[in-house]
Amino acid sequence: MKAMILAAGRGERMRPLTDHTPKPLLMVGGKPLIAWHLERLAAAGFEDIVINHAHLGEQLETKLGNGSQWGVRIRYSPEKIALETAGGIANAMPLLGDAPFLVVNGDVFTDIDFGALKLAAPNLAHLVMVDNPPQHAAGDFSLLDGKLNPDGTAKFTFSGVGIYQPGLFAGIVRGDAAKLAPLLKTAMADGLVSGVHHRGQWHDIGTPERLQALDSQLLSSQPPVANKVRG
Repeated sequence: MKAMILAAGRGERMRPLTDHTPKPLLMVGGKPLIAWHLERLAAAGFEDIVINHAHLGEQLETKLGNGSQWGVRIRYSPEKIALETAGGIANAMPLLGDAPFLVVNGDVFTDIDFGALKLAAPNLAHLVMVDNPPQHAAGDFSLLDGKLNPDGTAKFTFSGVGIYQPGLFAGIVRGDAAKLAPLLKTAMADGLVSGVHHRGQWHDIGTPERLQALDSQLLSSQPPVANKVRG
């Protein structure tokens, strides 16, 4: 299975840090944020990784190269302007192929076991959900009996980690911007989105304060051991 790391966001809330450095290259725990993903993807057996980029994207290509330092092969999907999540994935589809693929948000830190995630037919998506953080207390989707839906009272937050069938993005024209949530909600209405609840470590690195807090945590302790998701 191939993997894609979403790295095209401008990181407005992280300014001024992101004025000169793309968000995935910000340092946390002694290494770029995106390097944690690359290490864990490699450890989980992923060999082919696609990274999209827009803002300061040339820095990503220069820093990460072809991925050989992590034992993976990196290919890049540049965007003139950020195409949103679904648009960025659709634009990279020629690199991702016809089989299901894993997608990871480049601006989260997590110990999710990427290799443990599975997408069962006929589902179009399988998402990892986490407990709602303070900055997103309302959550995104309800999880019941392994299925996700946008309704219900007991909602969890989408972690930014999921496996997708290429067919989910078939209606998006390459190069067009498109959001992921409407596609997921349509698929959920047809009962085609499964999910699991991850109870391990997960951080949305959305502000300089959250970045600093995680950096201090990682530098003062041993790197966390990957935990498997639990249904």
